[in-house]
Parts: sequence; structure tokens; C-alpha cells
Amino acid sequence: MLTKNLDIGSKLINFKERDMFLEELRDFIDEDLIARQINMADNPDSAKIREIIAKARSIERLEPEETAALLNVKDPDLWDEIFKSAGEIKKTVYDNRIVTFAPLYISNYCVNNCLYCGFRSQSTASKRHQLSQDDIKKEVKNLLQTGHKRIILVSGEHPCSGAEYLADSMKSIYDTKILRQGRESGIRRINVNAAPMSIGDLRKIKEAGIGTYQVFQETYHRSSYSRVHLSGAKSDFRWRLYALHRAMEAGIDDVAVGALFGLYDWRFEVMGLLYHAIDLEKRYGIGPHTVSFPRLNYAEGAEYKGDPSYKVNDEDFKKVVAVIRLSIPYSGMIVSAREPKAIRDEVLALGCTQTDGSAQIGIGGYTSEAEKSSSAGSKQFELGDNRSLGQLIRDLAAKGTITSFCTAGYRCGRTGGKIMGLLKSGHEGKFCKLNAILTFKEWIEDFGDQAMRDLGNQLIQKEFQEIERDDFYKGKRLVSLVKEYYQRIEKGERDLYI
Repeated sequence: MLTKNLDIGSKLINFKERDMFLEELRDFIDEDLIARQINMADNPDSAKIREIIAKARSIERLEPEETAALLNVKDPDLWDEIFKSAGEIKKTVYDNRIVTFAPLYISNYCVNNCLYCGFRSQSTASKRHQLSQDDIKKEVKNLLQTGHKRIILVSGEHPCSGAEYLADSMKSIYDTKILRQGRESGIRRINVNAAPMSIGDLRKIKEAGIGTYQVFQETYHRSSYSRVHLSGAKSDFRWRLYALHRAMEAGIDDVAVGALFGLYDWRFEVMGLLYHAIDLEKRYGIGPHTVSFPRLNYAEGAEYKGDPSYKVNDEDFKKVVAVIRLSIPYSGMIVSAREPKAIRDEVLALGCTQTDGSAQIGIGGYTSEAEKSSSAGSKQFELGDNRSLGQLIRDLAAKGTITSFCTAGYRCGRTGGKIMGLLKSGHEGKFCKLNAILTFKEWIEDFGDQAMRDLGNQLIQKEFQEIERDDFYKGKRLVSLVKEYYQRIEKGERDLYI
């Protein structure tokens, strides 16, 4: 039986591993330096901004002073140029596609008292629950019935949901299959959003088949961090700050950064994300595979509702997305269903590459009402967009955007340093375009109605026309290969990728 959550944070921290990356006893977040860079970049010259935009368009990561200049732009016309460039950079690196996934929350037991979170240990409103392996299989079967192929596994921080539980859960997910129109279907890639871990524990989840390991710092501003993280392992700023470094040491070469916007000044948080990317690049030659930038949302049982002076309005949120896209142009960018439909649609066009559909964030959220246990757990926060996966795909297709379920990069070894080089050269997007077509064709054949198949096939034909005009593909067997695979999918084969 699970015990009551206690403040046992220090028992979850390996202090030697926490401090092993410090330089002269300092971490890579220099608050005074960041403040000076932001203040010194006030009212930047338009010619300088256009030079910075041109550098970003060459898929070169920006320096902090350059990002600070973008953050200080006041001219609406210059912002229009930044927004336009952000969308074009995304098209260059990732092409005309959006990758989709589903979050799967498996436990809300947590030792941390984070004042903004519905899972916090001191909440009396949160009903605690952890999914058994049979529960997880049931959740996955229901997700597979909608066509999902990627999952991001989410858990609170507690000894009961440590590396062994996560590894067992990943095995259960990979082992779960359904028959769809007589063909076997399963989850092809699991990413993990979980607590910071020791290098040894991270090796366990690597062996279980992790895709990307995702840890959000929440805020890079120390006093703001301390104000909202009162106790538990998460109250240790540096243990969390170097979680992804430890993942790299454990051999997980796909990692993801993120900040919770609304805890401090949004400009500072963008700079913090950039410095995080720079330090990963410096040490490992690999930046973050994805960047996330959720905004603070209402959560039942949360004590902290946000400081109005740090609230990020929709216009500033669009600036956050665009500046991150220019600053770290090779990284994927995730906007989740935490955001309302209207703003999610806007920022998808500004540089975002991944989003979720049919998202449920309660423990046991994908189980039907008839099957749900009375012990199903509470949610971490409230969602802003409840569109089903099918509706999301239809909406994207109507705008001319293809939905991708591709997991080829992980299975072909295009991860870590390999994918970074391909992303920076623009070549990864070329492969992704082909695999997006193939996985999109799978979905519309297996899960789309006739109207969706008609819309989807029109979009695919447009994609084929672009491929045939693209010099990158000329003289290569890729075009004939993708068409061969496409025809085989029409005849019933699945999971073909390049």
C-alpha cells in the first residue's frame, strides 16, 4: 500500500551528481549577467535586428546578446518580420508538418510542494492514484483506438514512481497492441516527462526504450523558484537544473528543456532556456531536441494563482514562441492543449513542431466512464483545448498542414549529435517530410472517414508535387522509394519508414 506523501526530497537527491557540473562552484545561470544583457539591449537598432534575423534564418543558434535584442523590439513592423521569419525557419528545418502525441499521466503521488501544481503534496483537493500495469495497458488500448503512435509518460515525483516503475510502465506500453482493421497497431515511441534522476536510474529508463527525456526547470530565476517550490526534491534548484546533463551522462542523447511562463519575467525565462541550450551544446555538442513554454494555468488545489505582473498575455506569448524559434532554430517546439484553440492555432504557424490531440491529464483519463475506478486521480492543471485527435488532424489539414506520427529518427539512429547536424543543415526535414506522408497515409486509411481521406489524399498529392520539384530529392532513390512505400500502405502494410 502506498504511503502518505512526505517531505523526503533529500533522499531523492544525489548531491555529488548535483554538483559535478558546476564551474568554480557556479552553475550556468548568471542572473546579474542576464539582467544586464536584457537592459543593455533596450531599443535596439532595426538594422541590427535584421542582421540577427538573417543569422537565425541560416539555422545558426543566437548568442544571448542577440536574443536580448529581439526581446526588446518595440516596432510592430519588426515584430511582423520576426513572426514571418519564425514560420519560415520552422519550414526550413521541419517542413510542412506537425508531430502529434498523447500525454499519459500514470501517477499523481508527489513529495513536492509546488504552489502552482494540482499534484502538490500539501493539496487536500488532490485524490491520489497510481495506475497499475493493467491500468496502463487499458489506457494505451484506448489511445491506440484513436490512432496515436507517440506517448509522453508523465508522473509526479515520489519513491513509488521511480525508475523501476517507469521502466515497467514503458514495457507495458510497448507490449500493448490492438487489432485495427485486421492489422496490429502499437505505440512506437515513448518520451518521458518525470522527475530528475540519478545517472544510474536514468540508465534504467534508457534501457527500457526512452525517446526524449523532458524536465522543465519551471523558472530560471532563483528567488522566484524558491517562492513557489517550498519543499521536496524539487525545491533544490540545481538538482533540477542539471537533470538533462545527467541524462546525457547516462547515454540519453535526446533531451528537452522547458519553462513555466508566468512565474517570472518572460524575457528572463527565454534567456534561461537559451543558456540551458548553450551549456548542453558546450558540454555534449548537442542542444535540446525540443523546447516547451507552457503558461501558468489554473489547477484545483493550487495555492499560487500567479503574480499579475508576470502574466504572459497572448501577444507576448506569440513573441516568446517566435524568439525561441529564432534563438534555437534547430530545436523542436511543443505547444500543448494547455493553450486555448485560437492561440494554439496561431503559434503552430509561428514555429511550433509538436502538439497533442485528445489529451487527458487526469490519472486514468483515457479509460471510458463506464470503466473508470472511483479512485481515478485528480488533474495537474486545466486544459484549454479539448479537441480530439481526429478534429485536430482535420483542422490542420484544412490549413494545408500534414500531421506526422513519425518515429523513424529514433529507430534509424538519427538522434543526438546525428540529428542535430541534419537539423542544422536542413536535411532532417527532408526525411521527415517523407515519413510524415507515410504515417499520415496510415492514419487516414485506418481512422479517417471518407471526407477525411479525400482531404488527406489531396494534401498528400500536394506534398508529392513539392518533393518532385525539390532539388534535394533529384537523383536520389528517395522519391521512388516513398512512392513504393505509399502504394504498399494502400495495400495494407504498416510502419514503413525511411
